[in-house]
Amino acid sequence: QVQLVESGGGLVQAGGSLRLSCTAARRTISGYAMGWFRQAPGKEREFVGAIDWSGSSTLYADSVKGRFTMSRDNAKETVYLQMNGLKPEDTAAYSCAKSSFASTPRSPLQYEVWGQGAQVTVSS
Repeated sequence: QVQLVESGGGLVQAGGSLRLSCTAARRTISGYAMGWFRQAPGKEREFVGAIDWSGSSTLYADSVKGRFTMSRDNAKETVYLQMNGLKPEDTAAYSCAKSSFASTPRSPLQYEVWGQGAQVTVSS
């Protein structure tokens, strides 16, 4: 079973940037779509974005479109989430996930392996 480890979270002021990384161990993520989700305290898990197996197709939630960018380096078994123009409402625990599909699913039910999460806190 693949293991996913997120890194790069932290505290940033509104308008700032962070880049999250998600690195896979034990098994490859090549050939599968990857997604990012986030969950704020007291709220349901929210889809952030997804990237297809090749990295050529991405899908974003409306709330982050134009500010967040996903990319992947299959040789490094790593997926990235570049977050620019951060807002206080982006504060959440961000988790990456591996899909069982090659395309870009939005539903968490289409993801089979999850990372432990990285906290992102945006101060106003």
